[in-house]
Amino acid sequence: MNPPWNRRRFLKKSSVGAAALWWAEDSPAQTKRRFSANDKLNVAVIGVSNQGAYNLNNVSSQNVVALCDVNEGALAGAAQKHPSARTYTDFRRLLDQKDVEAVVVATPDHTHAVATAAAIRSGRHVYCEKPLTRTVAECRRIQELAREYGCVTQMGTQIHAGTNYRRVVELVQSGAIGTVAEVHVWVDGALGNKQRPKDTPPVPKGLHYDLWLGPAEERPYHPEYLPFVWRHWWAFGGGTLADIGCHYMDLPHWALNLRHPLTVEAEGPPVHADSASNWLIARYLYPARGDKPPVNLTWYHGGRRPPQFAEKKLPAWGNGVLFVGSNGMLLCDYGKHVLLPEKDFAGFTTPEPFIKDSIGHHLEWIEACKHGGPTTCNFDYSGPLTEAVLLGNVAFRSGKKLEWNPKTLRAAGAPEANPFIEYRYRKGWTL
Repeated sequence: MNPPWNRRRFLKKSSVGAAALWWAEDSPAQTKRRFSANDKLNVAVIGVSNQGAYNLNNVSSQNVVALCDVNEGALAGAAQKHPSARTYTDFRRLLDQKDVEAVVVATPDHTHAVATAAAIRSGRHVYCEKPLTRTVAECRRIQELAREYGCVTQMGTQIHAGTNYRRVVELVQSGAIGTVAEVHVWVDGALGNKQRPKDTPPVPKGLHYDLWLGPAEERPYHPEYLPFVWRHWWAFGGGTLADIGCHYMDLPHWALNLRHPLTVEAEGPPVHADSASNWLIARYLYPARGDKPPVNLTWYHGGRRPPQFAEKKLPAWGNGVLFVGSNGMLLCDYGKHVLLPEKDFAGFTTPEPFIKDSIGHHLEWIEACKHGGPTTCNFDYSGPLTEAVLLGNVAFRSGKKLEWNPKTLRAAGAPEANPFIEYRYRKGWTL
C-alpha cells in the first residue's frame, strides 16, 4: 500500500489537473486506476438485508464484486441478483479480495466502527450507514482514520440529498425567519423498554451468530436481538435517538453550521442497564458561531413534543423540525416545510436556490470515489453530527448534565459518563 495521504503531498499538486492526477495515481493501492466516464467502481457491500438491501440496490449501477452477510439466506438472495460477486460471511475475509475499491457498511451499529476502520486501513473508500458508530470514542477514531488515509467517505443520511432539505437550509441561511437561537426536533419512535430475555433458543440454521455479535459482549442468541430489534439494546444500538437522530438533527446542523455542543442534558424513564429509553427529551446548547448566537436544540421522541404544539402555535404535524427565529418560525420534515405564522409570510418571496441539487446520495459518493471531489456527508461533517446525537444517550444513561469538551471527549465533573463514551470489545476484536 502507498503511504497514507497527507496535506503536504496534496499541496504539492498545484493545479486542478495535477490534483486529478494525484487522485488517480497517489491514492491507496486499491483505488489508483484512472476512471473514464463509463468506467464502473468495484464495490463491496457488508450487510445485504433490510437497509443493506436498499444500499445494495443504490450502488448496483457499479460492479458489485463482493457481498457479505452473517445470514446465509440473505446472502444467497443478494447473490442471485449479483451472480458474479464473491460471497462472505466474515467481512474481514472480504477485505482480502484485491479488486474491491469501495465498501458499503450496512451492518447493525455495533459493527459499524470495526468494519469501517478495517476498510479504511485496507485502502478502500467507505460509505457507512448512520449513526457512524455506536459510541462517541469510536466515532472520533473513525474520523481520524478517514483523514489519515485520505479516503472518500459518506454517511448514510440519505435525506440530506433531498431538495426539501436544501430549500429549508436556504431559508434559514438567507434570514427568512431572522436570527435562530432555538430549534426543536421530534419523532414518534419508541424503541427500547425491553427486558433481557432469559431463555436460550437455538441459533437458526444459516445464521453465523458469533460473527453477528462481532465486538459486542458474548450473550446467548435470542430473536429479541435480531434482526431489526437490535436497536432496542444498548449493546447493539441506541434506541430511537441513535436510529433517527442523524436524519433529523442533520437539518439544524447543516442550516446553522453546528458541530460540537457545549452542554447536553436529558430526561426520560428510569435508566435500564440493557435496553434503550422508549421516550426521551435531550437538550443541547451549541456555542455561538461568529456573529450567530448560541443555539438551544431540544430533541424529543416517544410521544413527547415541543411546547408550541400545546400552545396551538403549530398545525397538525408528524415528525419534524422547528426553527424558531426572531422574525418567525420554520416548520419542516423530510418532504415539506412551512413558514409560520402563515399570515405573516403572505406574499413572501423565497430566495433564489443557491444550494445545488444532489445527483443522489450514493451517486455523489461513487463519483467522488472515481474522480475526486467532496461528498456532502463525509465523515468530517457527519462525525460531529453523530457525536452530538450519541451524547444525548450518554447524558441520559449517566444521569448527568454534560459540560462537554470535544477535544478530550470528556465531560467536566462527570466521570459517570465515561463508560458510555468509550467502547469495550471482547477478545479478538479491535478498532
